[in-house]
Amino acid sequence: MATDFAQNVKQQADIVKIIGEYVRLKKAGAQNFSGLCPFHSEKTPSFSVHAGRQFFHCFGCGQSGDVFTFIQKIENVSFPEAVRSVAKKCGIPLPQREFHSPEEAAEHRQRSKLIELNEAAAQWFQEQLRSGEGAAARAYLTGRGLDEKGIERFRIGYAPDSFNALREHLQGKADPDALRNAGLFSWKEQEDGTPGPIYSRFRKRITFPIANEAGRIIAFTARAIESGDKAGPKYINSPETPLYSKGQILFNLDKARQAIREADFAVLVEGQMDCISAYLAGITNVLATSGTAFTEMQARLLGRYSKRVIVNFDPDTAGANAAEKSIGLLTEEGFEVKVITLEVGLDPDRYIRERGVKAYMEALRGARRHEDYLIERARTLFPPRSPEAKVKALNYLLPHIRRVPNRIARDQFATDAAQSLGIDSSLLRAELKEAAAKRRDFISTAHAYPLTRAEQILLMAFAAPHSNEAHVTAENALAQHAADFGRVRDDVTEIITLLRNRPHGTDPLAAIDDPQKKQLLASLFVSVHDAEPSAAEVEETVLAIRRIALQQQQRELRAAIAEAERAGRIEEALRQTRQAQQIALRLRELS
Repeated sequence: MATDFAQNVKQQADIVKIIGEYVRLKKAGAQNFSGLCPFHSEKTPSFSVHAGRQFFHCFGCGQSGDVFTFIQKIENVSFPEAVRSVAKKCGIPLPQREFHSPEEAAEHRQRSKLIELNEAAAQWFQEQLRSGEGAAARAYLTGRGLDEKGIERFRIGYAPDSFNALREHLQGKADPDALRNAGLFSWKEQEDGTPGPIYSRFRKRITFPIANEAGRIIAFTARAIESGDKAGPKYINSPETPLYSKGQILFNLDKARQAIREADFAVLVEGQMDCISAYLAGITNVLATSGTAFTEMQARLLGRYSKRVIVNFDPDTAGANAAEKSIGLLTEEGFEVKVITLEVGLDPDRYIRERGVKAYMEALRGARRHEDYLIERARTLFPPRSPEAKVKALNYLLPHIRRVPNRIARDQFATDAAQSLGIDSSLLRAELKEAAAKRRDFISTAHAYPLTRAEQILLMAFAAPHSNEAHVTAENALAQHAADFGRVRDDVTEIITLLRNRPHGTDPLAAIDDPQKKQLLASLFVSVHDAEPSAAEVEETVLAIRRIALQQQQRELRAAIAEAERAGRIEEALRQTRQAQQIALRLRELS
């Protein structure tokens, strides 16, 4: 029966007309039409459709088949779904669906009713936006740069300040259970445990419909148009329903999927207004996570259209944390991930409105590899001025390094991290390499950073009496080269500060309260035989520290130059190259 229906649909379908909805076709003979293949990137048409034989073939990538094959590939759907899609396009009534059990039939009826209720609610919200009560909402949307076409394109509406208006509008369309399951209403539990009367979940709010992959409305996000405690949360979302699971839906996928397939990458933003602004500005391959980090289901859904994504979440802390989680999951799922970070305080919506779509597209073109973004974030969170900070930065990065599926790519990520963080310790580099290879989330650093000879000399000099020649030499060096001393590890720097500030004649160990720091200094006194270094040794140590500081700056600049060159920021790369040359000159002078 199903096969007969599919054959009937195929006989009535005009493959040229249906494919023409997706591909711009030109006549290339009596029965042939040609165009650019939608399944691979090309500049010269190699995609051919034969009207008489009702099939297509691409001479470039080899894809071919009938009208159902085309819909299956272009829409990423099953054969039955392709048959139903072609039938609808041709205006052919679908046969009565057969169910395997009463439970399956009941579930189908419930889902159909819930889709009907959400569609009716969307239409009603749109009507309310056009009403007198919707004036404030319209003014807000206009202020956000939306015109009537944009509002209509995304079916934005308004939920009036009424507990009962939507219920009265819908109650003739469904029974109370269906209304409760639609996600449009709330209720309070009564004393006997039964649910009380339903009332509108969304009130005095702008409504944004959320559609599934096929474009059917299944939920809403509603934004308050007022602020303050009485207005409640800025955004309210539909609850989980038989139709809607937040972690399984990508906002705007129904509109963006073809553009994503053609561009072979998606732009992933955090908020719905960010998505809407970008889409209406012409960036049609944009999706939103609706304020949540990416989920495994969403990654698989997106992966059907492209395995390349540019992440552009808000620059605040919450956005950065969500971006990190999303990057990790996308990397594990085999995506090529890039990241853009806009100026502080600007999300994509505001950036496009203030700077223009050309500036935003330029930002997209300059998107950084996710490895470079994460390394820079590690440097921001844990400035690598000390061994301890470097370890913290590496332990921040290691879970991300571990997630990279390809071992060569993991090794390169680890190497880039070590170079950017200025890791000199061969032992720590070996730990990092082993952790990356074995995909561990941390590195063992128990013995990675013993005190260097320079650090020993500095501590001994400052532990000497204030009038001692070594102490005086160290004090003068610190006054002249304080910035370079910032490269000394944190715990050593803290001990030096305590030793310098202790009263004259005070025992060095008495000036330190922290047990670990006291233990470090005490171990030094026991292990080093010379009670005090000479002034010459202190001077040589200061020179060594200055050289190390310059070498660290040199490594950081090399990493920054490589990143700028990869991103095409030539002027920035040239400026940093000049800085690196100046540092090289200073190093030669010190040598």
